[in-house]
Amino acid sequence: MMDGRLRATKHGRVNEKGSEVAIEPFRTAYIPRPSDMVIGYVEGCTNNIWFIDIGAPFNAILPMSLGPGKAAFGGTRSILDIGEAVLCRVQEVEETHSSVVTMKGLGLRKIRSGNIEQVDPHLLGRLIGKGGKALSQLKEDTGCRIIVADNGRVWVDGEFDSIITVRDRLQAMSDDAKSTGVDA
Repeated sequence: MMDGRLRATKHGRVNEKGSEVAIEPFRTAYIPRPSDMVIGYVEGCTNNIWFIDIGAPFNAILPMSLGPGKAAFGGTRSILDIGEAVLCRVQEVEETHSSVVTMKGLGLRKIRSGNIEQVDPHLLGRLIGKGGKALSQLKEDTGCRIIVADNGRVWVDGEFDSIITVRDRLQAMSDDAKSTGVDA
C-alpha cells in the first residue's frame, strides 16, 4: 500500500475474495523442483556434460553418467547434439538454483518427432483439468500423443492437422486465461 493505493509488483488480473485481494500473473517463470519432468533443449556440451535449457533462470546440467547412452570421453555430441530436444527429469536443485537433470528412467528420451509448444507454467492446471480429464479429452479429440512437462513445454506428436488443432487450442486457452483470469 503506497499513498493509500494498492500497488502490484506483477502484471496480471486482480481477484477479490471478500477482504483479500490477489494478483493472478499473466506470465510466470518456471522454477525447477526435484522430480519435475521437463522438456529441454541442448544448448552446449563439454567432454562429459551437456547444458540443457529447461526454461528456468539457469541452465541445467546433464552429466554423461545420467545421459541417454554411453559415449567415449569427449563424445557427448555423438549422443546429443546442440539444438536437440530431450525429455528428462530434474534430479536435484542446488541452493544457487542450478539443477541437475537425468535421462535415466522410464520414458525419458531424446525427442525425435512431433512438435513442442510452450504454455505458461501457471496454466498447466487448466490444460490438464481435474483428474486429467481436459488433457484426456484433447488426446481423444485429436488422436495425438501429448506429454505435458512441468516447465510448461508440451510435446505433441500425431498427424499434421491434429498437431495444428492442439496448437490452436493451447493458444486459445492462453488467450482466454489472459482475458478472463486464471482459474487453475
